[in-house]
Amino acid sequence: MARNLTENKTRTALFVLVVFGLCSFFYLLGVWQRSGFGRGDSIAAVVNEQTKCLRLPNLNFETHHSASDLPNDTFSSQVKTFEPCDAEYTDYTPCEEQKRAMTFPRDHMIYRERHCPPENEKLYCLIPAPKGYVAPFPWPKSRDYVSYANVPHKSLTVEKAIQNWVHYEGNVFRFPGGGTQFPEGADKYIDQLASVIPITEGKVRTALDTGCGVASLGAYLLKKNVLTMSFAPKDNHEAQVQFALERGVPAYIGVLGSMKLSFPSRVFDMAHCSRCLIPWSGSNGMYMMEVDRVLRPGGYWVLSGPPIGWKIHYKGWQRSKEDLRSEQRKIEQFAELLCWKKISEKDGIAIWRKRLNDKSCPRMQDNSKVAKCELTSDSDVWYKKMEACITPLPEVKSVSEVAGGQLEPFPKRLNAVPPRIARGFVSGFSVQTYQDDNKLWQKHVNAYKKTNDLLDTGRYRNIMDMNAGLGSFAAVLESPKLWVMNVVPFIADTNTLGVIYERGLIGMYHDWCEGFSTYPRTYDLIHANGVFSLYQNKCKFEDILLEMDRILRPEGAVIIRDTIDALVKVEKVANAMRWETTLADHEGGPRVPEKILFAVKQYWTADSKSRR
Repeated sequence: MARNLTENKTRTALFVLVVFGLCSFFYLLGVWQRSGFGRGDSIAAVVNEQTKCLRLPNLNFETHHSASDLPNDTFSSQVKTFEPCDAEYTDYTPCEEQKRAMTFPRDHMIYRERHCPPENEKLYCLIPAPKGYVAPFPWPKSRDYVSYANVPHKSLTVEKAIQNWVHYEGNVFRFPGGGTQFPEGADKYIDQLASVIPITEGKVRTALDTGCGVASLGAYLLKKNVLTMSFAPKDNHEAQVQFALERGVPAYIGVLGSMKLSFPSRVFDMAHCSRCLIPWSGSNGMYMMEVDRVLRPGGYWVLSGPPIGWKIHYKGWQRSKEDLRSEQRKIEQFAELLCWKKISEKDGIAIWRKRLNDKSCPRMQDNSKVAKCELTSDSDVWYKKMEACITPLPEVKSVSEVAGGQLEPFPKRLNAVPPRIARGFVSGFSVQTYQDDNKLWQKHVNAYKKTNDLLDTGRYRNIMDMNAGLGSFAAVLESPKLWVMNVVPFIADTNTLGVIYERGLIGMYHDWCEGFSTYPRTYDLIHANGVFSLYQNKCKFEDILLEMDRILRPEGAVIIRDTIDALVKVEKVANAMRWETTLADHEGGPRVPEKILFAVKQYWTADSKSRR
């Protein structure tokens, strides 16, 4: 018996030792696989791809992330269901609200700039769609037709009738493609520009249209594969930017006033003003200097309308020859100071080309004649005063070199290494990390499509990326069927918006604690990667989500990628806003703490105020 007892003890000890050894071996093997140093991580990726859960309406958090792992305040309060706002707020734009705007000075258009409500004036209700609201027409039909029920404002059909901006026909608005300076249509006007500017060669990809009206120029430039950022103020030309976005054309509410434009330096291939009413000859050339800042070296500035062509049109403009001659002379002088070369003036259209570098401009070397701007960084523009100074270009070795680097023509530039990355101008990013980011977002988007297979079909025309990074999400989706507004939060650790533009994409800086400069219901899909982790302790999640709801169309979609901690809170608020939500695992498998929340905004209108 003693011998058997001894043998049993030995076998038990041996069994424990074997189990311990196997556990240790597989633990170390798992660590090695996930470290990226072994080939095992590719095997794990294949297994995850085959076994992952793509759609989990009732995802069980307790499996891998128990309640004890979440912040203490996650379940501390219940979110009340948000009620609809009154019907008078159907077109509410929090930072461009008319009553508040009229309390600010009118000089330099300050009253038309962003003025967001203080905390005690914020709305905590859901902005209703107007009665009879319908889904917009699909692109390209939406370029020419907008449902009256969606934007029930007829004033422009009267004010701009002879200029062919917009006509009201039955229950729709029709946009014939005209503008104040091109009543015969944008196509003919663009052909005039293309006779001087290489618009059709892929060298002009990003454009800025100042004082855009209903953005017909931007709408028709899309046929030439030119992506235009159009802006106009919210003024007596009722709903012009709202019309633009309803047509499926990039635009935002804005003005060239006292603040810098929300773009980095050197990002647009072309800037355009067609009778945009901006006083280019005033303020010591400050507005032309701001255009110079955002234009790429070698970029083009187009000015049509007063004072260009004054010898022929001065009577129709009801201005004296002397007044118009003096205005154009000042514009010419500022252009010369900026070392812009005038390359054409014909049929009421003048075109200048910006210098390639500062070395080629002797005046730039003489500091006594030119006031140079001092930017602490390329992104130092958010709520910063505009100044009458010239933004220096990156240094070059020869007068023929393009300052900041030469760009590839589009579409090649979409995935080529941007000069800002290649030259080390973006902290934390190299050529390798840029290429890795592209591959990563290809995987992310492929995973999104398994849950939402309408992502790149044209169902979603206007897309917002709230934290765009290097623009890789937009690059993967790039298609004539859609466009992406790439937003880089001004609190982001790294300024990447210049890289986004160098890829031939568009976007702007913004602070998501405030309202975005757009009308309600102007985006079909909103993508938010890490937004709520970024704004943790900066502002309330409710503020961000209510703003997302305001700018999202009824039946629009949302994709939020973030930590499980953040998404637990986000989903509670989303459900209180009438969103239908689905929480899904990361494509890398259920053990990855990052998750994806898919949501759809329900259809309801001001008259129903109830679910449909």
